[in-house]
Amino acid sequence: MLARLIPRQIHAGMDYALGALLIVSPWLLGFADDSSAATWIAVIVGAGIVLLTAVTDDDLSLADAIGMRTHLGIDIATGLFLAVSPWLFGFADEVWAPFVVIGLLELGSALVTDPEPMRSRRSVTT
Repeated sequence: MLARLIPRQIHAGMDYALGALLIVSPWLLGFADDSSAATWIAVIVGAGIVLLTAVTDDDLSLADAIGMRTHLGIDIATGLFLAVSPWLFGFADEVWAPFVVIGLLELGSALVTDPEPMRSRRSVTT
């Protein structure tokens, strides 16, 4: 089993940052094109990450509609999707590195995030 090294509050901050980075990546990294699958996937998945984080049961959310374990499962699927999307949608010859790097970061952070709130862990151990 993987160690749960990242507290869920840190994970939420990382997700907001990764989502925002994905949204602006087409213009930041120079692959923006209104008809490009790469542009649309980056913007839509980035917005999805931000929205998912905003509705996950956490201190940094706007609503507590989704549990953290569900959120982490979606993060795993999202990370895998991002990592393969350049080849799945045929834009690997245009750009692939940001999708693979951000996808692996999303996947890795989901695998090592503690789904339990810190206050719950403290009450169990004391």
